[in-house]
Amino acid sequence: MDPPLRFLVLLLLIGLVPPDASSITEDFGYCDRVVRKWADYSFDQEVREDKHTLRDLLFFLHVPRTGGRTYFYCFLKKLYPSSLECPRSYDKLRFDPRKPKCRLLVTHDDYSMMSKLPRERTSVVTILRDPVDRVFSTYEFSVEVAARFLVHPNLTSATQMAGRLRSTTKAVSTLDIWPWKYLVPWMREDLFARRDARYHRGPINIRSSNDSYNMEDFAMPLLEYINHPVSEDIIHNGATFQVAGLTNNSYLTESHEVRHCVQKHKSLGKHVLRVAKKRLDDMLYVGLTEEHRESATMFANVVGAQVISQLRAQNSTMDIVADHTDQGSPSNSELDNNDHQSGTLDTKAKKSAPIENGEATEANMTVGKLMGAYEACISSLRKDQARRRTSSLKRISPVNFPREARPQVPEVVLQRIRSHNELDLELYEYARDIYATQHKTIMKKFPKESWENIFSSRNDFTFWKAFPLTITVIFVLIFCLLFVNARRRTLKVKT
Repeated sequence: MDPPLRFLVLLLLIGLVPPDASSITEDFGYCDRVVRKWADYSFDQEVREDKHTLRDLLFFLHVPRTGGRTYFYCFLKKLYPSSLECPRSYDKLRFDPRKPKCRLLVTHDDYSMMSKLPRERTSVVTILRDPVDRVFSTYEFSVEVAARFLVHPNLTSATQMAGRLRSTTKAVSTLDIWPWKYLVPWMREDLFARRDARYHRGPINIRSSNDSYNMEDFAMPLLEYINHPVSEDIIHNGATFQVAGLTNNSYLTESHEVRHCVQKHKSLGKHVLRVAKKRLDDMLYVGLTEEHRESATMFANVVGAQVISQLRAQNSTMDIVADHTDQGSPSNSELDNNDHQSGTLDTKAKKSAPIENGEATEANMTVGKLMGAYEACISSLRKDQARRRTSSLKRISPVNFPREARPQVPEVVLQRIRSHNELDLELYEYARDIYATQHKTIMKKFPKESWENIFSSRNDFTFWKAFPLTITVIFVLIFCLLFVNARRRTLKVKT
């Protein structure tokens, strides 16, 4: 082959010579067919039943950085006993749904997980967040978790230690969970590179700045972060792709081609939005991070109340079954160990569920009491999160992401985030409409007095916890008043 021709072929292979218009048209046509075919198939798979009724399995589709962790620990773990939870390995969750008889699945897996679940017996819930805020939060958490590794002298040491810990413990690491298994190692490598560069340059004159998102000597600037191909594939429009089942962690092989086509040809995003909106429509509950207080109360009413009722009915049935089983053949109550390990409950486990479950399945449990327990739990959880965040970011001080820092971010950066997340922005507005409709529905179902009683019960819960302290403060105040009055009388007598 002639050298000029060989050089031209090389340029074509590495993409330096742009394709002609006809090839671009053919590529769009191919992608259009791929995306439309997927969208039509996705619509045919939807189950059209009463979405307002909780089914046997609750699938919490946890969109990262929306506050889902607080719902899991402060709501769902108080509602469901651990024996009813599906394996919580997030992206490692590759189980056969015909074996475990679990009732609760909380995971960052996308909607393609439904291909592994019995659709007709599964209810889905999720929470969405303002896309711009979610990008900020994703960036901050990536930096925070990656900064924890800076206790090590170098990247090699950090990587090896993380690998050893993950191989010797059964606990699920952040590095095992999508999307952090991609974002944290990427940010970790960047933080070590910037730290090494600082060491080689010597002391740095740190200028006073309120922009924690643009301190390139210490961490990757936000603008660089959002423009990176990793962010384009994982973060931008992440909520839409997750609800549609098209993330890079999807179970469906065709989803990756569909996602790449949509990322390449923005006009095809309308088909993905159509599917994502339909799936939100069919969910049992859609919450909003920004409407935290009312979202939580609505969750307690829409989901919590049904879970309490469902588990009470189950426990009552199991009590009756247990009485008959005790009188029958012992072989009927034998336990298959493999099924038990994967989540199947035997009679004894089901009878013990109220004990494991705590107060949520007590006979006198109410939505108001559930909300009270939630408030106490979330307060503790937030304190722990704040402590961990402060400890991590000390290693890359002066980067600390205070609340007042976000308003200081230049408009050009905010506009860039919006342009990268047009699908998520539209889906979020659609979710707000769904939320408003849900709110109206529940307000009609529960009179205003009942809605207020929920908050009243929660306040009673908080009051009685603080009652001893309140009495102590009152006694101290009375003592101080008596002491001051006595002193005044004494001074008058002396005068």
